[in-house]
Amino acid sequence: MALTITDVRAICTAPQRIPLVVVRVDTSEPGLYGLGCATYTQRFLTVAHAVDTYMKPLLVGKDPTRIEDIWQMAMVSPYWRNGPILNNAISGVDQALWDIKGKMANMPVYELLGGKVREGVRVYRHADGKTLEEVGDRMQAFMEDGVQVVRVQWGGYGGNAGGKMQNVNLPPEGACEGAYYDPLQYQLSVTKLFDYIRNRFGFGIELCHDVHEHLDPIEAVRLARELEPYRLFFYEDSLAPEQIEWFRIMRQQTCTPIAMGELFNNPREWTPLIAEKLIDYIRVHTSQIGGITPSVKLAHFCEAFSVRTAWHGPGDVSPVGHAANIHMDLALWNFGIQEWSGFNQASLDVFPGCPELRKGYVYANDKPGLGIDIDEELAKKFPCDERLPQWTNCRRPDGTLQRP
Repeated sequence: MALTITDVRAICTAPQRIPLVVVRVDTSEPGLYGLGCATYTQRFLTVAHAVDTYMKPLLVGKDPTRIEDIWQMAMVSPYWRNGPILNNAISGVDQALWDIKGKMANMPVYELLGGKVREGVRVYRHADGKTLEEVGDRMQAFMEDGVQVVRVQWGGYGGNAGGKMQNVNLPPEGACEGAYYDPLQYQLSVTKLFDYIRNRFGFGIELCHDVHEHLDPIEAVRLARELEPYRLFFYEDSLAPEQIEWFRIMRQQTCTPIAMGELFNNPREWTPLIAEKLIDYIRVHTSQIGGITPSVKLAHFCEAFSVRTAWHGPGDVSPVGHAANIHMDLALWNFGIQEWSGFNQASLDVFPGCPELRKGYVYANDKPGLGIDIDEELAKKFPCDERLPQWTNCRRPDGTLQRP
């Protein structure tokens, strides 16, 4: 009897208080199922609804081994495509099908992608703090644990050098509520931060910084130039996707390595940046572009233009999604670095088989498929909070809404 998909459903859980969406795909073979990440934290209910309402009837009865055909069919089935909701829903299915394929072959997914080109995956960690000393102490702890690359921020994204704007830049009367920051004070604080870090630690540790789109394009170019003496590993998400043409100007003005992509949905967003060699690292949220299938294609495209991977890996990627990233990282020659947020004990309990961080490298467990499972009963004990996030309501000192 031919193997078929018998069920597709979304599982929402928040063991780290961040809403996650995991998709489970069951098959007609008893005990054979796969898991995939479909996490879009800010709209997790909509993704879950798309999985349960649209992906399930589309896929039940289909052959789960036909991963490419299913991905293509799922992408064009709604006619309108390349949006974050359906891309994440498709990713959940796609990753689950790769998980199933690996279990059928009795191989880890990285073997299906061509086998290992490295034993461990080098990661970067995130050091933040309200004071320069707090940032440095956090960085010191990472270094003592063997981490070789650290992203440093002072006072969160957009800076504020400890969270306080100068009084002269307070918002006007009646201004809307929001996450306020001062672009000028932020920019000045970044150079002060890097000066402190390099003076304290020297150049024996690699450093990154995430602008998070908080500057006007010309100021993002200026900051990239100002950071050149500190030799960044990369300068992250300096421009909004709507402003990618500015990367041509930035490339002409600075030799600071550039990383971009966590908000990308559509191949037309990353294609010109890669083909014109305007970035050095592609760091898409792999579920946001549709899963393992398109991510591997993207990585191979990048290889032809000497662009390396740096998949998005914050807390709003599920452990299943992190596992998928690690399997690709192990098999892709042009891997660059992997963002790593780490897991709390609740996540380790809900998701047995999580990849492990040891001395600056993350390792897969070499079990078949993605090597990770979910305890659904335990997952229910960590329900998702349905409140809208506040940090995305980002505003400048005069109250103007800004890209977060």
